[in-house]
Formats: sequence, structure tokens, C-alpha cells
Amino acid sequence: MSDDDRTIRVLIADDQMMVREGFSVLLNAMPGIEVVGEAVNGREAVERVRELAPDVVLMDIRMPELNGIEATREIVAADGAAKVLVLTTFDLDEYVYQALRAGASGFLLKDASARQLADGVRIVASGEALLAPTVTKRLITEFSKLSGASRLMPAAQAAYGDLTERETEVLVLIAQGLSNAEIAGRLVVAESTIKTHVSRILVKLGLRDRTQAAVFAYEARLVTPG
Repeated sequence: MSDDDRTIRVLIADDQMMVREGFSVLLNAMPGIEVVGEAVNGREAVERVRELAPDVVLMDIRMPELNGIEATREIVAADGAAKVLVLTTFDLDEYVYQALRAGASGFLLKDASARQLADGVRIVASGEALLAPTVTKRLITEFSKLSGASRLMPAAQAAYGDLTERETEVLVLIAQGLSNAEIAGRLVVAESTIKTHVSRILVKLGLRDRTQAAVFAYEARLVTPG
């Protein structure tokens, strides 16, 4: 079975039963997606990930016992395969910013349509970041400017000087929301070359994925609002 044919296994973590049941119905109706479990708080989400090994976790941020930020941090640390997609009620949310720094692969508004929800799950499951450039730019710049340079990811900050000029250029384009194919077109190189650059950037900076790379680029002021 190819990766394209494989069913994406989803865990829904939200303390509101109507949200869990609604998303469950929507996602189970989509081809290639199966909801394999639910969690009512962050602690249960961490336990369910360990038990069920889902591909994607839909994670509410504000939950009892353990919030979505801490749950995301534990899931990312324990299981590199599980991708976390944060759910929020409004886009300019400091908690979303903190969740992205903790290792979430992107975020989605709770009023997203069924198609947007399914597309978001598929994008995150494929290893890409779910980052709408305009919203992400506002989100990260708004809250990174409050935190100052001292909150730059330590490993990334220490290794930033190791990036080549081309790698820095690719990092900026990642932060602007471009896909590998789009970056390749912009720089007039093969997409495989961009994939290599992205991999090297993540390794050099000690980052988990493109989302954390984008957060770092904004915090390092490589990308500025405009």
C-alpha cells in the first residue's frame, strides 16, 4: 500500500463533547481518514497517543488537567511520528504561538469547514506545515516582539551562524509560507535540492519541522511584518 492509499489515523483532544463528536462525524465521512480515539484533556491525550499511535492529533489548547501546549510538548518529545494540529477559536492567539514553539505542526480555527479540516489533517500528516502566511505572520510577529530575542530557541540561536547564504534564503521563504515546489520555482532549482536544504536547516538548527523553522525565522527577525 502506498502512502497515498494509507488511512490517516486521527485522535481528537477537546474538553467539549460537541466539538469532539462533530469533528469525529466530519472526519470519518472523509475518504482516507479515520478517527481512532478521543481525549477530554491534555493528560488523556498524551496517554491515548501512547496507546493508539495516531498520525495526527487535533489538539484544543484550553483543557483541564494538562493544557494543549504542555500536552503537545510531551507528545512531540515522546513520539516523533505523531503530528499535532492545534485548534483555536481565534487566529491571533498567544497560546497558538506557544503551541507552535512547543512543536505543533500548524493550527486551524474551530469554525473551519469540513473540507478545510480534512485538508488540514492531510497536510499535517504528509509532513508539511499548516501555516497560512498572512495569519502566521501576524501571529508570530505579534507575540515574538513581546518576548524579545532572549526567547529564541536556544539550540537554533546557537547554530544560526552555521547556515549558508542559500540555506538562510530558503529559511526565509519557508517562513513566508512557500512550499518546496514554490521555493524551487522561486530559486530556479530542482525541488529535490530544496528538500535537501530544508533537511540541512532543520538538522543544523536542531528543529523538529518547518513550523518551528518558520517560528525561528520570525523570532530572529529574518522575516519582518509588511
